[in-house]
Amino acid sequence: MQEPDGAVLDSGDARLNVANIKSTIVAGLVALARERGIASESWFAGLRLGPAQFSVEGLPYLSYRQAAQVIRRALRSLPGHGHGLTLGERQDIGSFGLLGLAMLTAPDFDRALRLGVHYAPITGAMVQLALEDVRGGIAVIARTRDSADRELEAFLCEELFVSSLHLCRGLLGPGFRPRCVELAYPAPTYADDYIAAFDCEVAFGCDRNRVLIDAAWLTSPMPAHNPVSAQQVLALCDAQMPGDSATSEIVAIVERLLLSRLADNPRLVDIAADLHMTERTLRRQLQAAQTSFTALHDRIRSESARRLLVESRLGIAQIGLAVGFRDAREFRRAFKRWSGVTPHSLRA
Repeated sequence: MQEPDGAVLDSGDARLNVANIKSTIVAGLVALARERGIASESWFAGLRLGPAQFSVEGLPYLSYRQAAQVIRRALRSLPGHGHGLTLGERQDIGSFGLLGLAMLTAPDFDRALRLGVHYAPITGAMVQLALEDVRGGIAVIARTRDSADRELEAFLCEELFVSSLHLCRGLLGPGFRPRCVELAYPAPTYADDYIAAFDCEVAFGCDRNRVLIDAAWLTSPMPAHNPVSAQQVLALCDAQMPGDSATSEIVAIVERLLLSRLADNPRLVDIAADLHMTERTLRRQLQAAQTSFTALHDRIRSESARRLLVESRLGIAQIGLAVGFRDAREFRRAFKRWSGVTPHSLRA
């Protein structure tokens, strides 16, 4: 397994327009606005989205440019500061879904940390991560895609590093603390909040954004190590990793609409009506994107069913209903066709 090479995308890179980022961070900001009685509809101006789509279990995928635009608008409208710290504090190992489970079942913290860096994209991380050996330990390096935008860089680093701290404490216990945190941007007015959040030395104006961890932690065994379970979970993580090829706008939109109505088993005609176009036009646009409505529908149902089988305690029939099957036997047959295994064997 190769770790990310850390290459930072140029601002003109077409990959910034690929809808492959799970909108976990945007969903957290929408929830924060709702709690504080602040309207967030204006954050989504120009997008075929609204706050309601970020309050459901199946979150939509956004491009980096879309997510960054929404976050910038959110930071301008939310009162106060340190919103990345706030979102990070709210997370625990369960918030990381399949990745948290993969790390729990790893043999030791060193392996868990490497899995965390490699599979970070499936959690909605908007920074590029890499590991670097340092004297007496290891460093996790976070590179933002637009270092010129200091406000966005600070928010993303706050959310990433604080949530990761809580993840590590879920793996290692409440006594875990990093050696130090180094940040490339200037100290904000609320710098004391960083020290309280990390419980270690925090330095600003450094060459890079990174967290240093002492080597003594790396050999710590993980609490739920299980080689068989680990391989099953890693296969699910691999399936969720975003690809390098561009997802067209129409594909991303159809995926979002399918996720929002999955239990209703929407048909092509239903999605076309939502988009104010004919079935023929939608079918032609999907063909131009080298896919079909049936292929997208099956993939969304398969991914959703796999996630529910691993992460939830719902029964097989309930999971079938959640992905649009009224008959549990039909769901079991479809799942076997999609994945080659039965729902029961995946959960076993």
